[in-house]
Amino acid sequence: MRDLFAGRARANLNTSTEDSERLEVKSAVARFLTAGFVALIVVATPVAFWIWAEAERHALANAREFTQRLADNVVGPLITNQLLDRDPTALELLDQRLAPWLASGSVTRIKVWDEAGRVVYSDKKNLIGQDFEHEEWARLLLDGGPATATLERQTAEENEYEAHAGELVEVYARSSSQSGAPMIFETYSSGEGVRREQQAVLMGMIPPTLLSLAALQLTQLIPAVRLARRIQRDQVARHKLLRCAIEASDQERRQIAGELHDEVIQDLSGLAYALEAEERRGPSELRTVFTHARSMLQSNIRSLRAMTSELYPPDLEEFGLKSSLLRLETPLVERGVALSLEIPEDLILDRDREVLVYRVAREALVNATKHSLAQEVSIRIRQSGGCTEITVVDDGVGFDPQGSRPEGHFGLRILGDTIRQAGGSLDIRSQPGAGTSVTATFGACTPSARWYSRQSAASVAQGPTIPRST
Repeated sequence: MRDLFAGRARANLNTSTEDSERLEVKSAVARFLTAGFVALIVVATPVAFWIWAEAERHALANAREFTQRLADNVVGPLITNQLLDRDPTALELLDQRLAPWLASGSVTRIKVWDEAGRVVYSDKKNLIGQDFEHEEWARLLLDGGPATATLERQTAEENEYEAHAGELVEVYARSSSQSGAPMIFETYSSGEGVRREQQAVLMGMIPPTLLSLAALQLTQLIPAVRLARRIQRDQVARHKLLRCAIEASDQERRQIAGELHDEVIQDLSGLAYALEAEERRGPSELRTVFTHARSMLQSNIRSLRAMTSELYPPDLEEFGLKSSLLRLETPLVERGVALSLEIPEDLILDRDREVLVYRVAREALVNATKHSLAQEVSIRIRQSGGCTEITVVDDGVGFDPQGSRPEGHFGLRILGDTIRQAGGSLDIRSQPGAGTSVTATFGACTPSARWYSRQSAASVAQGPTIPRST
């Protein structure tokens, strides 16, 4: 039943992994589309403002041209000496000529100024004869400068009748009286026309601009999807290659362990028996030599058998991860090292991660017993969502991580490269006299899921504190 449950769990995990990879592709495409949409907004916003400003500039240019034509063709010929002398007949004639534009609403106010700043004509009779000081731009206009047009609220002293009319288009154009005296022809018109023209231009330009940008985004989407799928295939191929590498390494370890057990250890065991026989039957003066040689040989045989046990990987599918880790306790007990083990009951790992977790524990235990001179070692495995973390802490002599690594840590270095190729991380923390902490993380881990590794690192920095299993 346990094997059936484990098989189903691994099948569900593989399915979940495939779903996760597909979800990763969809997520990458969604991020691409989101980034494209944001880029679309970022590009379209200044373009819209530019179109709005250009439409206003174009409308004001049209207003200047219209006012200049009105000044040259209608108003200028009627600025006579009689008009300048405020003759009612001359004023009435100009009123009649300008009445169509005032009645149509294309112009809401008209003023004619002389070069001294006096209003010589206006459709508001109260303004005729009033004097206002010319500004610098008016003097430049009188000297032959270009016409000016602005769109704004009118708040100047001369704008008594326009102050409450909202936004108005104010245009100043140069004109001349019949006698050749320079004049300023001023018109006001509603700003609503300019705003309507702006909106019309904007509504005419924005849709094709957005469609063009959207079409560009869609043309980039197809290569983006292909690239995401290609990356996914490469990841799958990398995982398969990593699995083959792990299996090849396990096979090589089995072969070396088998050759040591079947050949070298058997030959040395036979030699040990021969030395024991010679010790009994040989000359008494050589008995001490034979005894010492046999003891050294038996010690080497025990070391080789321990090495064989370390080299030969257990059948994780048959025994399970917890039982395989417990088998690592035997050589520790022989050296007087206590081991505490904490594994979640509902731990689910695929075969590749199960092998890597086992290798982390094995390499860390080897270093703890052979090089750290540890008395207590703790193994703790945590799993939260898609994150799996194994931490091995010992109370050994430790070492300085900033200095050169001591001998015996090359296995962890190689294992670290393998873990990183599998998308995980390996963190080794230590201090002289404060033990060592080895933490391997697989999957996408949130900061809260790394709590134990931070706690372990803090305990290493403070001193040898070994958490006990519950």
